[in-house]
Amino acid sequence: MCTHPPADEVRRLDKRFKKLDLDDSGELSVDEFMSLPELQQNPLVQRVIDIFDKDGNGEVDFNEFIEGVLQFSVRGTKEQRLRFAFRIYDMDNDGFISNGELFQVLKTMVGTNVEDVQLQQIVDKTIVSADTDGDGRVSYQEFCAVVGGLDFHKNMIVDV
Repeated sequence: MCTHPPADEVRRLDKRFKKLDLDDSGELSVDEFMSLPELQQNPLVQRVIDIFDKDGNGEVDFNEFIEGVLQFSVRGTKEQRLRFAFRIYDMDNDGFISNGELFQVLKTMVGTNVEDVQLQQIVDKTIVSADTDGDGRVSYQEFCAVVGGLDFHKNMIVDV
């Protein structure tokens, strides 16, 4: 996690959390997360929640919320954002992006706009291009070598 946030930031996040926690359960469900305008049109919202949800119970408590959201504040680091982006694709949390995982995430993003055969070709080319050690999957280091210099992480900053 980032260094401990200032008390005023924690209070602001607490207010936002409570506003999202429509059923006052102390945890945010997928539906409650979907009330965030930033996430309503995001096809990867379930992956975001899965990553925030450290204990794997299907909902995000306040501590998980703070830790997750602060990655995207100006306090978050490039490394944190790259790790988060990698985890979007590493669905089974084994430290690698497989051909199947990349296909699943891209399919979620493009829906029916790209035929499965075309999408698989894109996935195959991407894996071959990024997989420098030839093991058929993409490690975090290989992922960073491909996307680390693109500065996409700068677009991952939100006002919290």
